[in-house]
Amino acid sequence: MNNVTHPRTTRPARPVGRAPMRQASAGRSAVVDTTASKHENILLRREIGEVLRSVRQHQGRTLREVSSQARVSLGYLSEVERGQKEASSELLASICQALDAPLSTVLREVSDRIAVAEGVAVPDTVPDELVRQQGLTLR
Repeated sequence: MNNVTHPRTTRPARPVGRAPMRQASAGRSAVVDTTASKHENILLRREIGEVLRSVRQHQGRTLREVSSQARVSLGYLSEVERGQKEASSELLASICQALDAPLSTVLREVSDRIAVAEGVAVPDTVPDELVRQQGLTLR
């Protein structure tokens, strides 16, 4: 067995090449890869939530205003922004519409944030002037 320990525990890391562990989650099974990786803390739901919160705060709007306009409960929108809930595509589209932010722009920002976290250089193909014209400063 490998003598290297898992970074967050004192148990030995599983041998390289072994299949990911299967773990039951809320009545359904999901594949959970327990190998240590430099990207393991990147969560799509967290990045989406941070971008949505950034847009909302940049506009000076409250959770209550956006949740009402998006027709989603204030508590649920709060959980989405904190990365605790995974927004469905329909809900995400509704939130973006309430924020008057194109879904494509929000997803692009999420993608760019993940690329930075992964250390991947991604050229910016959207001209800064176009972003300024749309009034969507997401960073």
